[in-house]
Amino acid sequence: MVVFVVDKKEAAQSEAKTEAPKAAKEAPEAVASPPPQQPAAQEHAEAPKPRVQRWAVAHVYSSKNDTIITVTDLSGAETIAKASGGMIVKADREEGKPYAAMQAAMRVANEVKNKGITGLHIRIRAPGGNGAKTPGAGAQAVVRSLARMGLKIGKIEDVTPIPTDTTKRPGGRRGRRV
Repeated sequence: MVVFVVDKKEAAQSEAKTEAPKAAKEAPEAVASPPPQQPAAQEHAEAPKPRVQRWAVAHVYSSKNDTIITVTDLSGAETIAKASGGMIVKADREEGKPYAAMQAAMRVANEVKNKGITGLHIRIRAPGGNGAKTPGAGAQAVVRSLARMGLKIGKIEDVTPIPTDTTKRPGGRRGRRV
């Protein structure tokens, strides 16, 4: 073994390191024995208990003009928290924007966490029927901010009502003339 000496202290330390294994080989009784093994049952008993997860359902109605978030229990019978874009911003035109939806979701998330709920299933709804079939801009902001607030996200499903049969669209034979 080649050792490049830079300092006398380093040389002494490196010699001590090389000498230690030789001494251990020569005097086996000087080596400390490993601690006795504990039974496996005791190790598992000391582990912390897993935290109980409580789930709820977040109903998100997102249109062009507003975003409404309602959190209920799993059956949908009891309302736990609710907020909307109109509760956040002053101007009517701002109610459907992502910022208002994000702030409403943060408000709902804080209420839900205070009540001990750790996870949410999300049901997104657009106006549907004869209206728009796609959710507004606030729906994606709600999902993102609920996840950022530390809530676990379970299922995300679209529950927009789609008509199977409906009245005839206005416009006549040649369509709507603009």
